[in-house]
Amino acid sequence: MLSLFKNVLLFLTLIFFLPLGSHAAWWWNRGWSEHWSGADWSSARLLPPAEDVEGATVHVMAARVGRWRGIFAHHTWIVIKPADASRYTRYDVVGWGAPVRTDHREADARWFGNDPVVLVSLNGEAAEKAIPSIRRAVAGYPFAGSGSYRAWPGPNSNTFIAHVAQAVPALAPALLPTALGKDFRSTGFFAGFAPSGLGIQLSYDGLFGVTVGWVEGLEVNFLGAVAGLDLRRPAIKLPGWGRIGLAPA
Repeated sequence: MLSLFKNVLLFLTLIFFLPLGSHAAWWWNRGWSEHWSGADWSSARLLPPAEDVEGATVHVMAARVGRWRGIFAHHTWIVIKPADASRYTRYDVVGWGAPVRTDHREADARWFGNDPVVLVSLNGEAAEKAIPSIRRAVAGYPFAGSGSYRAWPGPNSNTFIAHVAQAVPALAPALLPTALGKDFRSTGFFAGFAPSGLGIQLSYDGLFGVTVGWVEGLEVNFLGAVAGLDLRRPAIKLPGWGRIGLAPA
């Protein structure tokens, strides 16, 4: 029994604690805005003007969360533009007031001063087909009540994107290992399909779990932090550091 305990402790140290500790040191050294009012929330100019985009488009974007919490997690949101629209529509979940927000910030705005990245994009016919399902998923998000948001272990902004990805599996690659809250389910213990529909997931309250799938790869969740491997798009997944390797899509 003692030998098993030591092996488990060694595994947790190598796979979870060391990556988190090293990323914490790097993030601390980097510095951050002390208050939201002093942070940069402006457009990062990643997306072209909507009126210049022909056809429909969908983007899932993410940026590190604010202050010390950026050690652990990204904030994730979704942007859509139907073919006949001249502007983007952005959907987020935030931690104050009514959680689900429409156009809370510019489509490609920085989050607490941190630059966003585009994780997954759908264009043309694929985007046009996905947009009605995305809108229905946003309207049907089960944690939309005021006060339902929890930064950890969820439901939060990443729980929201995981919910949308279940309706539109093409968006599942956007669920980063640092999307803290993506594995949260309202059922406590969950056993079922992974968001991509091409794998299985076992999870308890978003705190502990395992996911195995073609899109998700192998992921082990410990207290919301995720470590794993992606063979489809070769990469390793480390707590804090996130995905190291090829882009998810």
